[in-house]
Amino acid sequence: MNYDFEDKGARAGQLKQIRRVVVKLGTRLLLDVEGSTMEERIALLVGEIARLRESGLEVIVVTSGAIGTALRLRDEKKRPKQMAHLQAYAALGQSHLMTAYEEACQALGFHSGQLLLTAADLHDRERHVKVAQCVEALLELGVLPVINENDSVSVDEIKVGDNDTLAALVASMSRADLTILLTTIDGLRERDSATGRLGRRISVVHELSEVLAMAGGTDGNRFSVGGMVTKLRAAAMTTMAGDPLWIADGTDFSVLRQIFAGEDVGTIFLPERKGKLHAKQRFLAFFSDPEGELVVDAGAENALRLRGTSLLPSGILGLRGTFAAGATVRIVNTKREELARGTVQFNHADLSKICGAGSTELAGLLGYQPAVTEAVHRNSLVLTCNF
Repeated sequence: MNYDFEDKGARAGQLKQIRRVVVKLGTRLLLDVEGSTMEERIALLVGEIARLRESGLEVIVVTSGAIGTALRLRDEKKRPKQMAHLQAYAALGQSHLMTAYEEACQALGFHSGQLLLTAADLHDRERHVKVAQCVEALLELGVLPVINENDSVSVDEIKVGDNDTLAALVASMSRADLTILLTTIDGLRERDSATGRLGRRISVVHELSEVLAMAGGTDGNRFSVGGMVTKLRAAAMTTMAGDPLWIADGTDFSVLRQIFAGEDVGTIFLPERKGKLHAKQRFLAFFSDPEGELVVDAGAENALRLRGTSLLPSGILGLRGTFAAGATVRIVNTKREELARGTVQFNHADLSKICGAGSTELAGLLGYQPAVTEAVHRNSLVLTCNF
């Protein structure tokens, strides 16, 4: 099995190298805990985060709750269905949400800083860099970054409503060493394939391949628009980047103390690689928008998977799309399964002339001597086949 029901030292091994952590919490942890107001819940959370900061950790918060807060303010029982109303509720609730965060931070002697992000902010290279620089500056100033999707203007984000994925993207962008998803369950549980019933809590996941089928969907709660599937997707991103992800029950925020004490709570997903992806690889894997596809043969697929080589024209069977040199492309096998993403060194017209050709044939086919012989150099390529 690629998972264990008890920790055998994995947590302690990962905690030795943690400097920066992303903590994500869902709406229900702020609004659905009986006997507590949102303001009280956020004060408890910030109190625990203050402890982490005092221990020397840098903390970034990814928070849900804007739309749920608006529902509470208006005493509504169900989320509105009209997109314009969802956007309006997000705008209404966000200001109240951030007021609670800032008041809780001020009471402990520091401030919070709000970042509302859209997919475009993360996928556009220039904006991506600026957001990352802003997060770095906030941390340098001792300010707690509090991040949410900008649901008031970003239609796609409201439809997805997935702050688990946002947390993983923020972690990748900010080079966080650990992502913690606080939820209302105590971790991933084994699912009986025959009955569908959930069994024992899984403590440590070494690889995701065996656990993907265990995920459930949205539970129908009026505040939730997520589920275990989105948490596993987030785990796939962080572990692929070389960092762990931890799912834990955040009903009691003191679970953060248990996590950093190395206690066997929740489920930890271990990195699937020894080293970490560098910034260029992270952008290619998680944020880039490919403009075309390169279809490769079995030999090239094996070379990419097993040896980490560059992609040569000789291994390319064909291509799809129109792109310039320097564009991001998907590299797929004959089954259309994505293997990698990379920055292509030829435009589509030239590359179409040299598919399947050896390095010595390039000049004759192109009519000029190219400065490079690789279609995609290994330094501008990242494997995504496990993502």
